[in-house]
Amino acid sequence: MTQSIELKEDLSTRYVLRIADSCLILSQRLTEWCGHGPVLEEDIALSNIALDLLGQSRLLLTHAARLDGQNYDEDQMAFLRDERDFNNITLVELPRGDFAFTVLRNFMFSALAMQLWAQLKQSSDAGLAAIAEKSMKETRYHHEHSRDWLIRLGDGTAESAAKMQAALELAWPYVKEIFADDAIDAHAAQTGLGPRWSSLRDGWQKDMDDALAEAGLHQPKETPFLSTGKTGVHSEHMGFILAEMQHLQRAFPGATW
Repeated sequence: MTQSIELKEDLSTRYVLRIADSCLILSQRLTEWCGHGPVLEEDIALSNIALDLLGQSRLLLTHAARLDGQNYDEDQMAFLRDERDFNNITLVELPRGDFAFTVLRNFMFSALAMQLWAQLKQSSDAGLAAIAEKSMKETRYHHEHSRDWLIRLGDGTAESAAKMQAALELAWPYVKEIFADDAIDAHAAQTGLGPRWSSLRDGWQKDMDDALAEAGLHQPKETPFLSTGKTGVHSEHMGFILAEMQHLQRAFPGATW
């Protein structure tokens, strides 16, 4: 069994990893739909979104490794870090759920990414700005696709509307974590690396409000609960994701196709 890598405690690296890991883990969740989509077109669409997110994650993991300065590659960053070294938001690691939950989560994440990429295009880090420029084009499609489905299901039958509302109730407690600031956000803002995630809340909320109103859905009330995936303290689901995702590389170090 190969050993895990250890990263330096660098705030810039951790800021980039929050984005990279969120893309990577959501991509992993979306691959679970491959062969199981409600219709063939959506099976292909979800697989394509997963591939886009994986591509974004690869670029970001490579960039985070460069900032860390220990010559790790994207594969080591993805497959040889322990659970506590992943900094993704908890929302993306929740179980796949039904199609309604998948649609909602994709919209929530793409709405966040739209705000984030727009700001990161102005990053003081030219490499990160270039990744944001490329990723924005892909994210526009993710956003449009998931928004269309959210409205179609919310404004559809009584059953589809009920399922979308149930998905909202399940996902909403994990929103607070997304926009909670800490030292990593402060560092990014001070150095020009990227925005505090709290500053993205207003734009994200307006996007959500517009879509939910058109879908006839109601935003749940906020709860005291605060998830902590961004700090490396994950839900019970994360270990199972990594066990599946990392098995080959850890069992057969250096294995190639």
